[in-house]
Amino acid sequence: MAETYKSGEKVKYRLAEAMKECMKKAPVEKITVKEITEECGVTRQTFYRNFQDKYDLINWYFDKILIESFEHMGEGQTVYESLVNKFQYIQKETLFFRAAFKNDDQNCLRDHDFELITQFYTDRIEGNTGKKMSDKIRFQLEMYCQGSIYMTVQWVLGNHKATPETLARFLSESMPAELRDVFKERGLL
Repeated sequence: MAETYKSGEKVKYRLAEAMKECMKKAPVEKITVKEITEECGVTRQTFYRNFQDKYDLINWYFDKILIESFEHMGEGQTVYESLVNKFQYIQKETLFFRAAFKNDDQNCLRDHDFELITQFYTDRIEGNTGKKMSDKIRFQLEMYCQGSIYMTVQWVLGNHKATPETLARFLSESMPAELRDVFKERGLL
């Protein structure tokens, strides 16, 4: 992934790599900005010019991974296929995700993942028709996304053994019936 960054993002990717190195030695909540900057060879000022805190760095890197995992998603691609893409990228970055998902602090990756995946599905659902989804479908979508993230975290932490394809199948088959119908209508299932 690092080869594809824009020149202005070079320091951010270096900081992300330093964070991943620090994650090999300590849990996220114990890692300090000082340790990250020392590992990276930059000043604290450089860090804070790019990120608010270590969780902002984690979320930025997660966004980059998600963007990469979803960049090939065209019209008509299914929820199953998008989940397989996401889980394959997560597998490539297991250390990062395992450490990041263990953290429940403010600005944590679980909350960030919820916001991103809910918006991704909202865009897919509403983008096809231009109509806002009903409150009931929004509720089901949010409930589904929360459950999906919980099961993803369990998988990343090693509490649920499955291939990316099996996990994606389980999750895509676990949608509430009305939400499933909405996804089917839009060719997303």
